Amino acid sequence: MTHRLHPGRTPDRRPSTDRPSAGRSLPSRLLSRRSLAASGLLLPAALLAACSDPVPDALADTGSEASDGGGAGDTRIDTSGAQELIRSAADEEIAALLPREIAEAGVLRVGINGTSSAPLSFLADDNQTYIGSEIDIARIVADTFGLEFELKLTTWENWPLKLAAGEFDVVHANIGVNAERLEKYDFASYRAAYMSFLTQKGADFWLEDAESLSGKIIAVGAATNQERILLDWNTELEAAGKEPATLKNYSTNADTLLALGSGRVDGYLSPYASLSFIAARRDDFELQGRINAGWPDETLVAGTFDRGSGLAEPYAAALDAVMADGTYDQVLERWQITEESLPDSRSHTKENP
Repeated sequence: MTHRLHPGRTPDRRPSTDRPSAGRSLPSRLLSRRSLAASGLLLPAALLAACSDPVPDALADTGSEASDGGGAGDTRIDTSGAQELIRSAADEEIAALLPREIAEAGVLRVGINGTSSAPLSFLADDNQTYIGSEIDIARIVADTFGLEFELKLTTWENWPLKLAAGEFDVVHANIGVNAERLEKYDFASYRAAYMSFLTQKGADFWLEDAESLSGKIIAVGAATNQERILLDWNTELEAAGKEPATLKNYSTNADTLLALGSGRVDGYLSPYASLSFIAARRDDFELQGRINAGWPDETLVAGTFDRGSGLAEPYAAALDAVMADGTYDQVLERWQITEESLPDSRSHTKENP
């Protein structure tokens, strides 16, 4: 099969739309984690534990406003609504793998988190166009299938219900693969899943593990997977007779950045992609450390499907195609998250994790 690179140009087939719209209804080697159930490291099912916990809604607003602690700002990342789209070419062999109902409909309905953070999925500067790495990756997969691209908004709390109701075919919302989710969903991996610490630039410490956090004050989102990691690290520190970190929760991202910029906290633990976007637009912050979001083991970010939908394997094949033709790399380079790139994709199911 052939894969051709067509940046900025729509393939000559049916038109594409990125605007939310109504859709049709469908019938309704995970990187193993060390004895997940036995270890008690999974969050309760209601919290859908994994790497992709929500971050404060205001993360899309990460410029240099005085309210978030200052900083000159670097706008190398294009956040305009008129940015040139990255496109890939249709591949008939991969398209032939699609479930019949999707192929006949001619549309790939993609659920994205409308309240997510830059650079994943967020409103552009025009305040009406949704852009981001999650959207770009889903679009080039739709191109590879030869399908129209239909963007459908959801939230972190509601995507499981809407996916089960058949409102979309796949969810791209920085969702991590874990044993608990494999009971209900199938996946096609497309990105590594890391967390990092945001600190003041030039800090005289380096945050990366439990020992480095001893005695530090760390900002973290409440009831998130990153908070779970920090709590586990504090348990390790206390067991070793060392001072644990003090954890601080803030209601908005602006408050978190203000606390960090003013020195009231030493660091802020959050998903790498979001913090990388902030650091790229600020001259007063930097990233430290890189922790796999599945700590103490590993996980991956993946397109998420209703279990048994038949989409995981075709989707992984399409992802392999865009990884081979260069469009996948273009997306990650555009959003400055190349550290989370994968060499290939594969499907993850309960039977074949």
